[in-house]
Amino acid sequence: MKQRPFLLSAEGVNKSFDGFKAIRDLNFHLEDGELRTVIGPNGAGKTTFLDLITGRTQPDSGRIEFEGLHNLGTLSEHAIYRLGIGRKFQTPTVYADHTVFENLVLSLSGSRGVFAALFFKLKSEQKDRIHEILETINLSTHAQRKAGTLAHGQKQWLEIGMLLAQEAKLLLIDEPAAGMTDEETARTGELLLSLAGKHTIMVIEHDMVFVRQISKGRKVSVLHQGSLLCEGPVDQVQSDERVIEVYLGRKHAR
Repeated sequence: MKQRPFLLSAEGVNKSFDGFKAIRDLNFHLEDGELRTVIGPNGAGKTTFLDLITGRTQPDSGRIEFEGLHNLGTLSEHAIYRLGIGRKFQTPTVYADHTVFENLVLSLSGSRGVFAALFFKLKSEQKDRIHEILETINLSTHAQRKAGTLAHGQKQWLEIGMLLAQEAKLLLIDEPAAGMTDEETARTGELLLSLAGKHTIMVIEHDMVFVRQISKGRKVSVLHQGSLLCEGPVDQVQSDERVIEVYLGRKHAR
């Protein structure tokens, strides 16, 4: 039987900036429906890796493939977005002057710009989809609030909802727990766990309490100096002497 291709794979990827090797000979594989957490100290190459996946920058060498079909290193950001790769940045990027509901309308797959998206008549299945997303992200009672008035955690959940409206096959979530209260962090973890299996999710995170919450029974990958240092179950990773030395033993690790 032919092996099913990984949803995302990186083989021998390298990227330098002015002589600094941000990514070096990186090999990484992500299965369809997987929830993977990627950790590592500052400067490990986590953000650069996301930039390479989404086309913000291109690799110097190596190959990043999506669905075993598409070489992401040859595609524009827009083309990669259209393939179904969505990214949530650490700082929420919502439409602050539009309502929560309108933010989701603007993110619907196939939207045609702000004016057209807000003034065309939604089909019943589109309305149903938006209400389903509002329930998923726990913002149903805030649907008519302007997004700019939401609490920090709620903005993060809205942005995850916008990726769902986009029908992204791969959700790239960058440090979702940053700046959140303990309650918001726990609820964010519950949200991501509820999406696992239905979506493929890659989470970049520093908060080890949060990592443990979302990674139980799942693989964690550790980046260091642009390469994959190790990966495995969270307990195994936390007890790995190399990880303790380069990351978990540092004062900023939580």
